Amino acid sequence: MSQQQLPLISGGREKSSAAKASKSIVPVVFDSLEDARTAAMSCQACGLCQQRTNVVFCDGNPAAKLMIIGEGPGQQEDLTGLPFVGRAGQLLDKILESVGIDRKTQTYICNVVKCRPPGNRVPAPEEMERCRPFLEAQIDFIKPKLILLAGSTAVQGVLKVKEPISRLRGKWIDHPSGAKLMAVFHPSYLLRNDSREQGSPKWHMWRDIQEVRRALDLLD
Repeated sequence: MSQQQLPLISGGREKSSAAKASKSIVPVVFDSLEDARTAAMSCQACGLCQQRTNVVFCDGNPAAKLMIIGEGPGQQEDLTGLPFVGRAGQLLDKILESVGIDRKTQTYICNVVKCRPPGNRVPAPEEMERCRPFLEAQIDFIKPKLILLAGSTAVQGVLKVKEPISRLRGKWIDHPSGAKLMAVFHPSYLLRNDSREQGSPKWHMWRDIQEVRRALDLLD
């Protein structure tokens, strides 16, 4: 698989320096991952906080080498407080299991935004930017070796580009933190495109997850 360079979010700091949550709030320095999580639980930096049931911060193992970043919580995620637990999450579990990756022990899963957008709409650029300090903190403190961006919104939120997944997927990109990063199709997109024929999104996803498995094995 080829590698390329793109403008990325900052990473690799010992402490995560957050951008201003609002015009009246000074930048925050998170001393730990738990510090960032605690701050997220009471965050009111954007309007998404007004309708949330739960803040959806993460799932999985903080010591994992593989981080998966999605778009934002859906209805089931909002109710449970965990990312990727609806139909798309169930498909993600199957994709990981197909190459022997255990979700709970071998991945750390989070989203670009931590609160559910109304009606499961795409998060607005301002909402992603307000939530960005928490994602930066997760990358800084987890220090994953590999990062998967699930879907175009995750690509936009992290890479700040609007390149289609079909053009970016399957390529390892160097992240400032030292991690290798790859864009993949979001499981919800795969649910809407069920064909497994050669060249289909599911066919590409199978190839991509095999490459992820190969890269993980090289880390051991």
